[in-house]
Amino acid sequence: MGQWTFLTNHAHVLIYVARDPGARVREIADAVGITERTAQGILTDLVDAGYLRRTKEGRRNRYDCVEDLPLRHPLEADHRIGELLRTLRP
Repeated sequence: MGQWTFLTNHAHVLIYVARDPGARVREIADAVGITERTAQGILTDLVDAGYLRRTKEGRRNRYDCVEDLPLRHPLEADHRIGELLRTLRP
């Protein structure tokens, strides 16, 4: 079986951050299986698009999910990020 998954790295990062808003970039990258640079780029994408809010806590960043925004693809646009996160939370 191939190494593909149903969700993108952006979704994986968002799900990880929803579970641990204070996670370090290294922890996120390791969990998702990507480089720290890629994880940082995805976090920036999600912040710029409004799906995450970044706040400083001392020297660290905290990311909070904005759950009322729609999913981006037209096939899922009638669903909100919060629905996805609630479905996939442990």
